[in-house]
Amino acid sequence: MGRKRFSEEQIIGILRESGTEMTTKELCAKHNISLATLYAWKRKYGEMDVAEARRLKALETDSSTA
Repeated sequence: MGRKRFSEEQIIGILRESGTEMTTKELCAKHNISLATLYAWKRKYGEMDVAEARRLKALETDSSTA
């Protein structure tokens, strides 16, 4: 499995940048991520804010330990 480079807060910040006038390719190049990664993040995090992302992570860890 690949290493984790971005925190949930960073991912949400990058996704918010995608709403600016920057193209998707430029955004991916700026943060050195692939288009597939960006779309996977959009699918997972969508329009979440940081607090919701932390809650999601807590729920995921609780379900994996149970």
